[in-house]
Amino acid sequence: MEKIIKKADVLIEALPYIQRFREAIIVVKFGGSAMEDPRHSEGILTDVAFMECAGMLPVIVHGGGKAISRALKAQQIEPKFVKGLRVTCAKTMSVVDRVMKKELNPAIVADLVKKGAAAEGISGEEIFTVEKVTEKDESTGEVFEWGYVGEPIAVNVKPVKELLKKNVVPVITPVGRGGDGHLYNINADTAASALAAAIRARKLVFLSDVPGLLRNPEDPVSIIGTLKTSEVDELVEKGVIDGGMLPKVQSAVKALRAGVKKVHMIDGRLQHSLLLEIFTDKGVGTEIIADE
Repeated sequence: MEKIIKKADVLIEALPYIQRFREAIIVVKFGGSAMEDPRHSEGILTDVAFMECAGMLPVIVHGGGKAISRALKAQQIEPKFVKGLRVTCAKTMSVVDRVMKKELNPAIVADLVKKGAAAEGISGEEIFTVEKVTEKDESTGEVFEWGYVGEPIAVNVKPVKELLKKNVVPVITPVGRGGDGHLYNINADTAASALAAAIRARKLVFLSDVPGLLRNPEDPVSIIGTLKTSEVDELVEKGVIDGGMLPKVQSAVKALRAGVKKVHMIDGRLQHSLLLEIFTDKGVGTEIIADE
């Protein structure tokens, strides 16, 4: 009986959150280990199906992860890097688009459907208009570029909204179309942030391979529970926010300034971390909020 009562307590704790976020758009960036490991993927997609059943409007933007690396290796495409970032040539872009559009995206959609959630894939080229990413060295004047790697400059939310009106979960690839007509690869965090901002999502969730933003990267319990946008620059200067977390936090700040209410960074490897972050009082990761 005690176990049954505890289950009821969990449902009661979730009730105000279910009421608060009914019909709220929540963009989830799905990638990393959460996407690679079937156990983690199973948990996250179950959470998304639960959210849809509870009346929320989840949207998934997914990455390509190791599946793309394996496909490139199979095609004997040697990786090339500029300033530590992978260059995406035309042949690489073709493989990236094929793997995401033909393999990963349909698999995510199929898993959601199995769990009882209506879902449909959308190629990012229908959503994102991009410009090529370049960087200029101010001291030398040298311009760096990474081939077909783009940054969103416009977002077409119409296809996404049409699916949400039908209570269908959109599952979107992070690619876009440039003004030159070519497809460009987009960092999945950046794509999710741009979409969340354009569609005025209530929440944006980044699934990563760490428990949240850590004050000490060597200490997994040093999670920063809440971070305000005004605190970001100081933590960047101190090196607390660096590496792979830096583009995530920068994307979060952009989304918040564009009207997204809250951004969450959670560990996708923790079973049902998505539900725990959204539906419980304490949460399990880092929430980033705009200063009032």
